[in-house]
Amino acid sequence: MKGTRAALRYARAILNLAKESGSESEVNADMQLIAATISENNELQVMLKSPVIKASEKRNVLKAVFADKVNSISLGLFNLLEENKRMVLLVPIASRYTIIYDYLKSNHVAIVTTAVPLTTALEEKVTKKIVELTGNKTSIENKVDSSILGGFIIRVGDLQYDASISNNFNELRREFDDSHYIPQI
Repeated sequence: MKGTRAALRYARAILNLAKESGSESEVNADMQLIAATISENNELQVMLKSPVIKASEKRNVLKAVFADKVNSISLGLFNLLEENKRMVLLVPIASRYTIIYDYLKSNHVAIVTTAVPLTTALEEKVTKKIVELTGNKTSIENKVDSSILGGFIIRVGDLQYDASISNNFNELRREFDDSHYIPQI
C-alpha cells in the first residue's frame, strides 16, 4: 500500500514526541478516536482523499471535528500533514501509532475465533493461558465463525494455535490423501 512506510515514520515521530511530554496514552486514545471517526464517516474519508479540496481546508475541518476531543500533539499532527501535503495519511498514521504504542507497552490483542460466543468464565481462562504462554498482557477479541464447527483458534501477533474441529478434519483428509492407501479386495 502506498504511503505505509511514511505513515509508520510519522507514527514513530508522534510517539516519540508524546513520550517526551508523557502523554503517549492520551495520544493513543486520540489516534483511536480519529481512526474510528474517519472510518465511520464516509464524507470525512472522501474529503481527506479528494485532490480538489485544499490541505488547509481539510485541516480546518479536522480541527473543527476534533478540537475539544484531542490532545495538542494530535492537533499538531493536522498542521504537519497540511504542510507536507500528506493529509491522506491520517488514518494509516493513527492505526500505526496504536500498533507501535501497544508493542511499546507490551499490550497484545489475542483474536480468539470460536463457533459460538465466549462466556466470561471461558474468556478469563483463555486470557490467563495466553498471559502464561506469551508473558504479556493481552486483551481478547472474540470472533464468531461457525465454519470452524467447534473448538477455537487463538492468534496473538504472528503466533497461531488452531484447535478447531474443521482443522482436525482437514489434517485427517490430508493424511488420507498423502498415504496413497489403496484397499485390497
